[in-house]
Amino acid sequence: MTTECNTHEFDFQALGSRAITARFDGGAITSDAGGLLLREVEAKTGILRRFAACFTDHRDPDLVEHSVYELVAQRVFALALGYEDLNDHDTLRHDPLLAVLVGKTDPTGKDRRCPRDRGKSLAGKSTLNRLELTPTGANKKSRYKKVVARHRDMEAFFVEMFLALHPVPPKEIVLDLDATDDPIHGRQLGRFFHGYYNNYCYLPLYIFCGEHLLCAKLRPSDIDGAAGSVKQLMGIIERIRRQWPNVRIVVRGDSGFCREPLMRWCDENRVDYVLGLAKNARLQRILGCELHEAKLQFEATGQPSRVFKDFTYRTRKSWSRERRVVGKAEHLSKGKQSAIRGDFAFGR
Repeated sequence: MTTECNTHEFDFQALGSRAITARFDGGAITSDAGGLLLREVEAKTGILRRFAACFTDHRDPDLVEHSVYELVAQRVFALALGYEDLNDHDTLRHDPLLAVLVGKTDPTGKDRRCPRDRGKSLAGKSTLNRLELTPTGANKKSRYKKVVARHRDMEAFFVEMFLALHPVPPKEIVLDLDATDDPIHGRQLGRFFHGYYNNYCYLPLYIFCGEHLLCAKLRPSDIDGAAGSVKQLMGIIERIRRQWPNVRIVVRGDSGFCREPLMRWCDENRVDYVLGLAKNARLQRILGCELHEAKLQFEATGQPSRVFKDFTYRTRKSWSRERRVVGKAEHLSKGKQSAIRGDFAFGR
């Protein structure tokens, strides 16, 4: 039995004088029509337009056919649709739907000023490469790469967008720190082998608040996972407190971020923290009674057992003072296990 559709077409936001309509009568078909929903999001929020404002364009405006916003939008929309590589854009530059998402008033490219570009409404891989790889010192005298990213403005952009999405300040926010591998498949600058991840990679630093990205810092992998985290936190928390002076801030991370400089900075700046703490022989001894208790509970019930202990602890050399630690001793069916987890030093 065939399905009867009551609606024959759907109207989206117009592009200038052009109507954007979804129909079901065939013709030129695309598998990326869902991108129109992303275009609606951008029309309501202006996220990409704000991000494009973080670039300085030194190109001659009389010769520009693709604005910075259009270049940024082309790259981001393509990434969202699954086209990761710049090489993909040699084909995508012919795509009228992507041109509509970008906002091109001539989505077919038939009116391009150069005859060889007609039929190609969007930028090719070479133009996008100049957007992504322009050095910070480029200026009007540079030969090809003249669109300069202002990195400080980009870092501020993520925080400002996060703040804008919360008209009412929350009572508490949790900033999650994480470092993970970004595998490298060539001989890029800063290429190092990381033993933990067992591959050549970068080691970017991420800071999230819930689902909101506040920091993404690309770093080589021959560094400590917490390297640079204090500097990034300083900038982020300063911007947050400028708008939300009374919000309680908790920093959270695994044992790779349990470092004295980070904890000391948090202590001195009214920031609470919950950090993992790697096991060692001293900590194992401190949990000796709890491990025995967990074992007895497991033997009595046959169920996994967990016993916690709250105590103060200080390393012999690296920590400047004692801090509160919560230790977890557990006994599972595979045998006894113990985990030490650092809790925040102060509750403010």
